[in-house]
Amino acid sequence: MPDVDKAIASAVKTGKVVLGAREAVRSLKNGKARLVVLTSDSPPQIREDLEYYGRLSQISVVIYKGNSYDLGAACGKHFAVGSLTVKEPGDSDILELAKEPDEGQAASESGIEAL
Repeated sequence: MPDVDKAIASAVKTGKVVLGAREAVRSLKNGKARLVVLTSDSPPQIREDLEYYGRLSQISVVIYKGNSYDLGAACGKHFAVGSLTVKEPGDSDILELAKEPDEGQAASESGIEAL
């Protein structure tokens, strides 16, 4: 997951991101999100809501392979982060990592999984 963690850290530093499920739902409803990253240990109801609003607004929702503490550490925070919404990627390549994996790259090698 180092490449994904670097991309997330770069997006947090140089782009515009918001943390939390409520902000993610709000951004999906308004169409201001470019990508939503959700942890693998997210509660099922939150995951269902974000997937639903992501499908409605045609915005990608991806699953981060780590838990919420791992995502918090990738963001440079000292607390758990359950979801991260990228509004502007800044200098990061997080949007390219969220696309389907290349033929040469297995899905298990990537730190995120597209829904």
